[in-house]
Amino acid sequence: MKVGLDVGGTKVHAVAVGDDNTIVAEARLATRTGAEGVVASIVDAITQVVPDGFVASSIGIGIPGQIVPGTARVQHAVNLGITDLDLGAALAPFTAAPIRIENDVKAATLGAHALRGGGDAMAYLNIGTGVAAGLMLYGSLHRGGHGIAGEIGHMSIDPAGPRCRCGQFGCIEALCGGGAVAERWSRPGALPIRDIYDAADLGDAEALALRAGIAQGIAAAVRLLVLSNDVDAVVIGGGVTAVGDRLFTDVRAIFEREAELSPFLRSLRFDDRMEPLPAASPAAALGAALVGVAELPEGALAHG
Repeated sequence: MKVGLDVGGTKVHAVAVGDDNTIVAEARLATRTGAEGVVASIVDAITQVVPDGFVASSIGIGIPGQIVPGTARVQHAVNLGITDLDLGAALAPFTAAPIRIENDVKAATLGAHALRGGGDAMAYLNIGTGVAAGLMLYGSLHRGGHGIAGEIGHMSIDPAGPRCRCGQFGCIEALCGGGAVAERWSRPGALPIRDIYDAADLGDAEALALRAGIAQGIAAAVRLLVLSNDVDAVVIGGGVTAVGDRLFTDVRAIFEREAELSPFLRSLRFDDRMEPLPAASPAAALGAALVGVAELPEGALAHG
């Protein structure tokens, strides 16, 4: 069986996948940060999904950060407390299986594409702490000339909008990225995005403005992916989508207003192309398992 792991800032999601790509075992556990903590978390997760007496034929790992081309080394995974870690070498004492690693958003793109049953042109849009997209075009993960295809979070769509961590104003990520939105909310709470939507439902002016910005950012991202790549579907996942229908209702309302004003935009059917990733979808971990057996082209992999 092949094993896939989605390593996030708070949890590791691991799956064991059979020859027909069905998930035969699954585990979720908290991520320990720092190089040693991340390695220990991965080892524990592998142990939970590979039964005694079985051997993993391959291990694929989706992880935030920059992946050094042609290696199993991850750099600048800030949320995990990793500056530079040769993950393949660190895991070698614990498993003889070949290990491949991939940026987490690109791995999730592979998984979302597989769960949809393929398709010629699909984008996966991740709205999490940050914002990034992956592209599957005619059966291949599209990277672009320098590996940054899909890095749309730092596209400025409103020069008068909030300042982004990249230094620009009104970037897509500044408007709808969970980290940026939570910073502007600045009220204590374990689930700030949910709190914003709850407060907006009660008429809170600050929450209403932030909620409108989230919808504006996501609508712009979908519009950009469709116009630049003519994808048949934009599958949307990530932590911010946990608020559910309220988020997508707001985005659809924007598309409906635009369609009333512009026959051209109406013809592009943005609403029909937008597909929420189901809650608790295994797309990221499944995609990592596929990374483990894929012959991926080398190239600079962006931070995602």
